[in-house]
Amino acid sequence: MLRLPHEGLAQSLAYELTARERSSAARLIEERVRTRRPLAYLLKEAWLGEYRFYADERVIVPRSFIAELLRERLAPWVSRPPKVRRALDLCTGSGCLAVLLALAFPRARVDATDISRSALAVARRNLNAYRLGRRVRLSRRDLFAGLRPVRYDLIVANPPYVAATAMRTLPPEYRHEPRLALDGGRDGLEITRRILLAAGDFLRPRGLLVVEIGRDRRKLERAFSRLPFIWPETSAGYDCVFILSREDLPGSPLQ
Repeated sequence: MLRLPHEGLAQSLAYELTARERSSAARLIEERVRTRRPLAYLLKEAWLGEYRFYADERVIVPRSFIAELLRERLAPWVSRPPKVRRALDLCTGSGCLAVLLALAFPRARVDATDISRSALAVARRNLNAYRLGRRVRLSRRDLFAGLRPVRYDLIVANPPYVAATAMRTLPPEYRHEPRLALDGGRDGLEITRRILLAAGDFLRPRGLLVVEIGRDRRKLERAFSRLPFIWPETSAGYDCVFILSREDLPGSPLQ
């Protein structure tokens, strides 16, 4: 079957499917409607921009607004990309952000962690596909637990951020995804709080923390009213990803 990233769909409108491709498409459509499994699981692939990633039910479908920011190498907040030499991807899941970090910052070594062994197996497959096994190091950890005392230039995270009430009303498609990768606790901020309170100990001076939180900007700003969050624009607006420097994090010497 013809497969194109979303950006290439318009160019394929004149393409005429063969009988075999029509039959394959019909089977996929029938299974999608019958099972409500995400299409990424049926195809065993998902795209972030121009980059393809393997995906199955061991990981959430690769998706992140942070990926949009990495296309521009986090400009203007990262003013000198070659200076990024160490980066950390928390809750890596499929490894998609770890791959994009390594591609955006080719001089950087990347650590990528996840609490799920099965997710890390998928991440390893994606790292191998991009031949990044030597530059990206995977490890099974609960966020920062057990990490060596390394100071990172950049930490990114797309943690679980679905609140308990929302977990009970998720559409069927999301119920095929690992609960562990979605459930953010009572208010959806449980993991984000832990990251905020610990990240300063793992960042170098002027290092950056970049975290995706869904659409919980107001909730997070109420919980950490003294923090000067930066909210970069993404395709969903200004409330899905925040950036903080080490100096502005809780526990910083300047706090």
